[in-house]
Amino acid sequence: MRKVALDIGDVRIGIAVSDFMNIIANPRETYVRKSEEQDLDFFIKVAKENEADTFVIGLPINMDGTEGPRVEICRAFGEKLREKSGLNVEYQDERLTTVSAERMLIEADVRRDKRKQVIDKLAATIILQSYLDRMAFKNKQSGEQ
Repeated sequence: MRKVALDIGDVRIGIAVSDFMNIIANPRETYVRKSEEQDLDFFIKVAKENEADTFVIGLPINMDGTEGPRVEICRAFGEKLREKSGLNVEYQDERLTTVSAERMLIEADVRRDKRKQVIDKLAATIILQSYLDRMAFKNKQSGEQ
C-alpha cells in the first residue's frame, strides 16, 4: 500500500504520494489550509484515493536535535489524523528539507513566484523519499525484501 507524506505549515501543506512498491516519492499538490476538520477530511480522502495505509508527517526538529513547539503541533495533527482515519501515522525528521527544496528549485532556475507554489509539495516529496529510503534500509538490515 502507498504512503502519503505531509509537510505541515501554518498556511499550506505539501503532499507527496509513494508508488505502489514504496520506492519512489512523487509530489502531489500543495493544499491551502481551511479548518482543521476540513484539512483532516481532505487528507483522508487523498489517502483513500491513493489506496494508502500510512501518513508520513515531517517533523521540524531543531538542528541541535531538540523538539520545539512546531514539532508538538505536527504530532498533535498526526494524532488527530490517526484517530479520525484509522490509518498508521509515522514521523520523519524533516531538517533542511525546505532548504533542499529551495536550492533545487533555484538551481533549476525556477522563478521566485513559481517556487512558492511548489516548494511545499517538493519538501513533502523529500520527506517521503527519506522515509522510503529509511524503511528500505531497515528492511534490508533485517533480511526482508
